[in-house]
Amino acid sequence: MQSINKRENFQLSLFLLFLLVFLGKYSLYIGFALKPYMIFLVLFYVIYLSSIHFYKLQLFECAMLLFYMVYCLSGVFALYSSMSLRIVCGIALYLFCYFLMKSLISSSNTHSIERSISYAGIVFNLGCLLLYVLGLKKLNFILQGDGIYSLGVFMDREYPRLIGLVADPNYLVFYNTLFFTYFLCNLNHNRNRIGMLLCIITSVLSFSRGGLVAFIAIFLLYILILNNPIKQLRLLIGTFLAIAVSFYLAVTFLSFDIFGVIQSRMQDFSSDGGSGRFELWGRAWEYFLSSPLIGVGASNFLPYNQFQFGDSLQVHNTFLEILSETGIIGAFCFMIFLLLTIYQLFQHRVYEKKPYLFLAFFGFLLQMMSLSIIINDLFFMYLAVLSVYFHQEENRQKEQAEDKFSSGILRGGVSL
Repeated sequence: MQSINKRENFQLSLFLLFLLVFLGKYSLYIGFALKPYMIFLVLFYVIYLSSIHFYKLQLFECAMLLFYMVYCLSGVFALYSSMSLRIVCGIALYLFCYFLMKSLISSSNTHSIERSISYAGIVFNLGCLLLYVLGLKKLNFILQGDGIYSLGVFMDREYPRLIGLVADPNYLVFYNTLFFTYFLCNLNHNRNRIGMLLCIITSVLSFSRGGLVAFIAIFLLYILILNNPIKQLRLLIGTFLAIAVSFYLAVTFLSFDIFGVIQSRMQDFSSDGGSGRFELWGRAWEYFLSSPLIGVGASNFLPYNQFQFGDSLQVHNTFLEILSETGIIGAFCFMIFLLLTIYQLFQHRVYEKKPYLFLAFFGFLLQMMSLSIIINDLFFMYLAVLSVYFHQEENRQKEQAEDKFSSGILRGGVSL
C-alpha cells in the first residue's frame, strides 16, 4: 500500500512539474529568476531524498555539458564580466534542476509521462485563454495601443497578442510546441483532440509569425512520415475544422477581425524587418567578426547592443547569439550537441515509435532561428524526457536480447 501511494505521489508530482515549467513568468528574481518548478523540485527531493537516481549520460548530454562549459568559459574574456557571471550562475542552477527533473521523470513509465504532458497541455492552454479573455475585458475590448500589458494580452502595435501564462507572445508558441506535437500524434483520444483545438487557438491568437510557420512545417513533416493516406486525409480535414472553429470563436466572442489582423501581420513582415530581427542579426554577425574565435563573451550581446545602439534587445536567433558570444569554438560545440541529439533520435527510431518527440525537436530547431533560447525551461524539460526515453529503450533492448539469448540456450538444451 505504501509503495502504491508513493507511486501515485510521483505521478501527481510529475504532472505538477510539467505544469510549473510553463509558469516561469511568475518567478522570484534574485539576480536571476528562481522559478516555481525549481522550488518544487528542491522541496520534493528534500522529502524524497533517497529517490534521487543518476543514470549514465547519453551522448547528447555529454555534448550539452561540453557546450555549456565552453559557453561559461567564454565569459573569462568578456568585457562585461558581471553579465557573464550572472548567466554562469543561471546555467549552474538550470543544470542542477535538469538532473533533478530527469530523476523525477525516470521514476514514471512512458504512459504516465505522456498522460502528464496531455493534462498539463490542456490546463496550460485553458489558463492562457482565460487570462486572454480577462485581459481583453479589462481593456474593454478597445484594441488600440502599443506595448500595453493586460493580464494575458499584449497590445503590440494595436495587435491584441496572447501571452497567457508566459511573458512573451513569441515564446507562447515555443512553449506550446511539445503539446502541439503530442496532441497531433495522439488524436485517437478525445482528451487530446480537445487539447489540440486549445493549442491551435492560443497559438493563432499569439500572432507569432515565426512560431506559426514552424507549426505548419511540423504538420507537413508529420503528414510525410505518417505514410497512411486515409489518416492523412482525416488529419487534414480535422485540422481545417479546428482552425475554422478557432477563428469563429475569436470573431464571435472576442469581437475583433482576426482575419484582418493576420493579413496585416503578414504584410508588415516586409516593412518591419521581422520586427527588427534582421538588424539585430546584422549586429550579431558584426560582433562575431570582431572576435571570430571566442566571441565577445557569454551573455555579452545585450550590453554591447545597449551601449552602441541603445536597444535592450536580444539577438532573437539562438545560432547567431552563440556565434557572436562564443565564436567558432562555442558554435562548433553547440552544433555537435544538436547533431548528436539528431543521431540518437534516428538511432532509436523515435520518428516511428514516438514521433511527437522527433517533431518537437524539429520544431525547436526552427524556432531557434527567431528566438534566443540558450537556456530555456521547456527545452531542458524536453531533453530530460528524451534522455529518460533513450534510457528506457536501451533497457528494453537489453532485456529483449537477454530473453532471446536465454530462449536460445533452452532450445539448444532441449535439442541435446
